Amino acid sequence: MENIEITNARQNNLRNISIKIPKNRIVVFTGVSGSGKSSLVFETIGAEAQRQINETQNSFVRNRLQHYGIPDVDKIKNLNVPIIINQKRLGGNARSTVGTATDVYAALRLLFSRMGRPFVGYSNVFSFNNPQGMCPECEGLGFIQTLNIDNLIDQAKSLNEGAVRFPTFQPGGWRLTRYTMSGYFDNDKKIKDYTAKEWEMLLHAEEHKPRHPDKDWGKTVKYEGIIPRIEKAFLTKDSKENITRKDALKNVVVTKTCPSCEGKRLNPKVLSCRIEGKNIADCTALSIEELTEFIAGLESKTYETVIKELLTKLRNIVTIGLQYLTLDRRTDTLSGGESQRIKMVRNLGNSLVDLLYIFDEPSIGLHPKDLQKIVSIIQQIKDKGNSVLIVEHDPDIIKMADWIIDMGPGSGKNGGEVVYEGTFEGLRNSAGKTGAYFAEKPSIKKKSRKAKGYLTIKDASLYNLKNISVEIPKGVMTVVTGVAGSGKSTLINRVLPDFYDDLTVIDQSLFAAGIRSNLLTYLNISDYIRKLFAQANGVSDKLFSRNSEGGCKNCRGLGVEKIDLAFMDDIEQPCEVCGGSGFDPKVLDYLYHQKTIVEIMNMTVSEAVHFFTDELILKSLDTMIRLGLDYLTLGQRLDSFSGGERQRLKLTKELKNTSQIIVLDEPSTGLHPKDTQKLLSFFNTLVSQDNTLIVIEHNLDIIAQADWIIDIGPEAGKYGGRIMFEGTPEQLLTDKKSSTAEFLRKHMEHDI
Repeated sequence: MENIEITNARQNNLRNISIKIPKNRIVVFTGVSGSGKSSLVFETIGAEAQRQINETQNSFVRNRLQHYGIPDVDKIKNLNVPIIINQKRLGGNARSTVGTATDVYAALRLLFSRMGRPFVGYSNVFSFNNPQGMCPECEGLGFIQTLNIDNLIDQAKSLNEGAVRFPTFQPGGWRLTRYTMSGYFDNDKKIKDYTAKEWEMLLHAEEHKPRHPDKDWGKTVKYEGIIPRIEKAFLTKDSKENITRKDALKNVVVTKTCPSCEGKRLNPKVLSCRIEGKNIADCTALSIEELTEFIAGLESKTYETVIKELLTKLRNIVTIGLQYLTLDRRTDTLSGGESQRIKMVRNLGNSLVDLLYIFDEPSIGLHPKDLQKIVSIIQQIKDKGNSVLIVEHDPDIIKMADWIIDMGPGSGKNGGEVVYEGTFEGLRNSAGKTGAYFAEKPSIKKKSRKAKGYLTIKDASLYNLKNISVEIPKGVMTVVTGVAGSGKSTLINRVLPDFYDDLTVIDQSLFAAGIRSNLLTYLNISDYIRKLFAQANGVSDKLFSRNSEGGCKNCRGLGVEKIDLAFMDDIEQPCEVCGGSGFDPKVLDYLYHQKTIVEIMNMTVSEAVHFFTDELILKSLDTMIRLGLDYLTLGQRLDSFSGGERQRLKLTKELKNTSQIIVLDEPSTGLHPKDTQKLLSFFNTLVSQDNTLIVIEHNLDIIAQADWIIDIGPEAGKYGGRIMFEGTPEQLLTDKKSSTAEFLRKHMEHDI
């Protein structure tokens, strides 16, 4: 059988790995976070396959494709054309929806242009991005942005006292001079005392040249009311300044559903076209499941082909477990797991073979019941004659593999080796942490903690919730379960905060991570370490910042240089002046306890704990060790962290106090089963410190160790939103209605 052959891979922490990976098989790469799975699969195999495909294009096309660096490997043989389906969120702007991202909306537009009555035009006019179809007021966005005058203007103050609450309009701000020097106002008069004419002039006046301005008024300068001025400078799509004033805009800008189209994005003429009483916006507001039922009920021999094509696309979305989404849902609101599955849909209909599919933890965000659908899709992809590589932690995906490559033995500097390669049968007898997990029998919590009171939710009916009331016990760990789209996040992340506002919510949103952000900056202890160096050496603390006086002049503190190879890929390599540290070499003359700032940055968390004695530093580092992040280096860039590492970093930073009500949204995301056990130990510590823990989770090991379980279902979307079960894990095992109960029983039987 032909293999992908890798010789001496050294990317990131890989230790000169040479390996043969069987083709036309499902190969799963396992190992703890940071063990080198992604370095091998994505940054070595995937990157090189994509780079070589890009090089077959002409130079014009090549310069417009994403550039991939050359991975640190001696040789890779027998690569296929890659299809990389990762968890990078789809993102997109306000015009990108589930419908447009999956091409389903294009098929729906075609159907309406043929079957819809009255006829209003061809397919393109049903697009909210087309000037002929879009609502003229919101230009196809479905919402408008307006200024909240009460937040913007403090009417109890005068212009000189700072009545305009917006940067550059404050006293001394350059934009305010346009008003104080216009000659129109008494600058010491309270805004509440303005006449109607003055109020109109201040806020709404169109651009013009004032008649009697101050002597310092510029000859070519024109006057304009505050509202059109802010709108032009900050709210138009061409505005360059809206990014820089994001926080200030939050306080004064209100986003409202467009009053003209009521959020439907299209103009009245297009919305007048209907099929069986529904216009196209009505269809996109239905769940995928409901829309599939509606389209399946249409009868037309003339347009049978169009209906069939649309149904195929819709059923593919149902197959991957996203039946609860609507086509009008914006793609920038989707989770990483949902984004990955949307990308899967695009590949289900193609008839290409002998491709190399690469998946990044396709199990993320999925209930074990939904996972069976993903397993089925991956099998279909392989059976068509393709090779499949999967980076995964989920036991069910690992079990389905034809071949397993386990990375380890540890993480970071302690990883980067192949610990085991072979079939699943041999995995549990192997030396690595993955084998150790499968060798153990799962356990279930026998003795649950008793509640210390309750958080009560009454008659919750938001989105798909069916008027439910529930009591969440305090002082224990409650796990909220149910299939994706059943209503778990709605109940806990949206409804619960309306009843109790003192929650600490740690959700799946990403933290901002620029190229200069690292572990120390995220933990807010970089300034402290710089001060330690400054005090020890009697110099400015700015010398120990790569973004200030201490930065290498050659690479501007980044530590890397990009070499432009014209039509070939840019190569990113360590800066030859600073050796990749980002610091000016002169800074290395200064020591703190016999270590340079670069040596500190290269320390792992576990090394740093034995080096520092300061309580402030040790507290953060100790929490990281308890969460299994001991292998990270202090200077590691945040944009290099895996999903699992990011989740645990958030826990490190945000869980500081006792007596909190803490909500966690799938905290096991991206974690190896052995790391999940560390997470459970940490949770038990939090509860013992008088915290209340509410965990939304699909992971069966975490569900089995809950004190209390609330299961929502039975299905997703309109078929969900009901309480299926409330009780202890042992009680759940005997429940006959809950899907979670069914899979927990299989898990406890250790069915391998």
